[in-house]
Amino acid sequence: MKNISDIRKEYKLQTLLEEGVAADAVSQFDRWWDDAVKSELEEVNAMTLATASANGIPDARIVLLKGYDKNGFVFFTNYQSHKGKELDQNPHACLVFFWAALERQVRISGKVKKISAAESDAYFFSRPPGSRTGAWASPQSDVIINREVIEDNLKNIEAQFSDGNIPRPPHWGGYLVQPAQVEFWQGRPNRLHDRIRYSLKEGGIWKIERLAP
Repeated sequence: MKNISDIRKEYKLQTLLEEGVAADAVSQFDRWWDDAVKSELEEVNAMTLATASANGIPDARIVLLKGYDKNGFVFFTNYQSHKGKELDQNPHACLVFFWAALERQVRISGKVKKISAAESDAYFFSRPPGSRTGAWASPQSDVIINREVIEDNLKNIEAQFSDGNIPRPPHWGGYLVQPAQVEFWQGRPNRLHDRIRYSLKEGGIWKIERLAP
């Protein structure tokens, strides 16, 4: 077995220079998002969501980006899940995208708030029926004694909504991460990577700075 410390990759595909970036963080993300989509990366919208409890204990997991605009980045989950409870206690989070094929990483941090019920409804009703019943069947993050708990819940939910009219659970919906800082990381040779950080200032102006790798 190869020694873990010997695993390494030399990054050399592209550069990230101040004169070539957009004036605001979301426009720069848009450029990189388009590149990632065009590259046909698998699970291109997968991102790490890092949260923390009220007393600062961190946690992280992979979720899926489901939309973004100048206001922020949207994902959906069970509000009663572990991450939902942490966001109630401490409404701040960090998102991390790692697009290895492009040798790029994006980190987004800021405040988090729930999106409107209407926006959550619109996305929920666009999901396949199985995903909608699944949102009802799973008490996400709760301890359960076996798999049969979920399978029995699902049977009961399918019977309850046998007419195909599956409403959105009141405990399920979307969150908006409002970016206060966004860092764009481009891999470079010899671990001397390019790092450009955007920090949001008063009046909606983004301050752009280079960070040491």
